[in-house]
Amino acid sequence: MNFIQNLEHDLHQKSNRELAIPMENYMKNNFSFLGIKTEERRAIFKENYEKSKSEIKANFRKIAWELFNKKEREFHQCAIDLLVKEFKKNYVLEDIKLIENLIITNSWWDSVDVVAKYLLGGYLKQFPNETYEVIEHFSNSNNMWLNRSAILFQLSYKEKTNFDLLKSECEKHKESKEFFIQKAIGWALRDYSRFNPSGVSEYVNSSNLKPLSQREALRNIK
Repeated sequence: MNFIQNLEHDLHQKSNRELAIPMENYMKNNFSFLGIKTEERRAIFKENYEKSKSEIKANFRKIAWELFNKKEREFHQCAIDLLVKEFKKNYVLEDIKLIENLIITNSWWDSVDVVAKYLLGGYLKQFPNETYEVIEHFSNSNNMWLNRSAILFQLSYKEKTNFDLLKSECEKHKESKEFFIQKAIGWALRDYSRFNPSGVSEYVNSSNLKPLSQREALRNIK
């Protein structure tokens, strides 16, 4: 595919090992990096996107998945940027399979959180009748990143957040010893506290959450 070949060429041209090392260290050496800062990466992506719009529109799912399976993290980030751009109100029911694969492949907080908020959240906004089945599947999984996504997917819902569902997810996972789950519970509750501070405060004070989850949840409530 011309888009992938051209993007790969341009990103490799800008690679910087000096910058890549601290990026890899920040990500606990889970991934290789080319060493390209976000702003420059997005500029390169945008330039190549504009040159290949028709190709991308016809194949964006396949293109994104191929990018997401390349070695360096910058390609994974470009794949997610591409899907956030192309998926807007443009999902089909089968896209949940791709979304799940993105969450469980090359998993770390930087990719999972964007996929959960924008792709999973957007998908379930378009197909609300799928919410219970999808979230039950993710929440009951042995994969911690799917559990985290089930907690975080409503981050873009604001005042339309289903608080009962959020509380249900928090209750299901509140005994978890996983840092990323405890943090997700606190983050999701803190985010919703902008719209329902009394409800969040009441829930946190009565639910016996882990200390990290409690602190994060109540951080913005006076």
